[in-house]
Amino acid sequence: MAMNTRKGFRFTTYEAPDQTPFEKLFEIFQELVTHTSGDVEEALDWLRELDKEYELTDEDYTIDDFIEDLKAKGFILEEFDTDGEQGDGEEGDGGGSLSITAKLERALRKRALEQIFGKLKRSGSGNHKTGKSGRGDEHTGEFREYRFGDALEHISMTESLKNAQINHGLDSFALSEEDLVVEDTQYKAQMSTVLMIDISHSMILYGEDRITPAKKVAMALAELITTRYPKDTLDILVFGNDAWPIPIKDLPYLKVGPYHTNTVAGLQLAMDMLRRKRNTNKQIFMITDGKPSCLRLPNGDYYKNSVGLDDYIVEKCYAMAQQARKLHIPITTFMIAQDPYLMQFVREFTQANKGKAFYTGLKGLGEMIFEDYEQNRRKRIKG
Repeated sequence: MAMNTRKGFRFTTYEAPDQTPFEKLFEIFQELVTHTSGDVEEALDWLRELDKEYELTDEDYTIDDFIEDLKAKGFILEEFDTDGEQGDGEEGDGGGSLSITAKLERALRKRALEQIFGKLKRSGSGNHKTGKSGRGDEHTGEFREYRFGDALEHISMTESLKNAQINHGLDSFALSEEDLVVEDTQYKAQMSTVLMIDISHSMILYGEDRITPAKKVAMALAELITTRYPKDTLDILVFGNDAWPIPIKDLPYLKVGPYHTNTVAGLQLAMDMLRRKRNTNKQIFMITDGKPSCLRLPNGDYYKNSVGLDDYIVEKCYAMAQQARKLHIPITTFMIAQDPYLMQFVREFTQANKGKAFYTGLKGLGEMIFEDYEQNRRKRIKG
């Protein structure tokens, strides 16, 4: 830990913050209940197993005490049958079933934001977030080092003078270019974003849970926009055989299904959502790991083909990408698969839209999306 002194910093040994037994368990419980898609009983079963292996609790504070605290603090709710009798739930005192509350839903979104945004903050210089903001008219409250070409009116003299005192001391005060600090700014133009999440069966195949990271990204992005950019909008849709919107509050409960991948339906719905937005800046983020394999025909039947890339389905995808381009809606695809033929499809799809594509695994997915969101909203998109 660094302590400010008259001529610089004095470093002391780091001391971990004190956590209560509840706080320690609550951190683990939030991670578990995200993985179980809001199933409290299953999350508590996992917590009990972890407690047996790692001795998370002692006789002074047990898992049952933790459950009672969750209830008392309003994070979970015990529900009973409509006739007032107790259900078949096994947790707590053998009463009704347990479910998460709106308070815990908000806590999960806040935690997801801290996990992803915290990594961005620690990653140092070079991120799109501060490196490409440009000149604007709205202060962000964030500072970075001065770079050649920065406008003089954006230099924060208070922060710069503080740096000069720290770097040179009071006895030989001097202000150099290395001391200068700039406050980032951005344009006040609003941004409307639709986040598309693939929930086809491949999102949990091959022993890899791909839906939980996507779910965390959505929760974090929702929290970022509602707290930092309240004038922006975020709509979230999921796509399998069909596509449908989901409210932000339902994100913790998101699961995959026995679906194929109807990318066209997802894009159609996303563009319908954005057509109703009045602000100029619009974009689509799409998280997917598989090839488009399904279409709904005009008569209501499904056309499906899981073998390779079907030309008929692929051409429909390209047509949707071109249509979005005409509407000035860029599509950024986050492809969490590395198959060469799928990467080729994404390249051609991106070219048709003049959008962007990121070929990535699950690691770093959240940071990529956040950096891209911050970069995109600083651009003037001609309508």
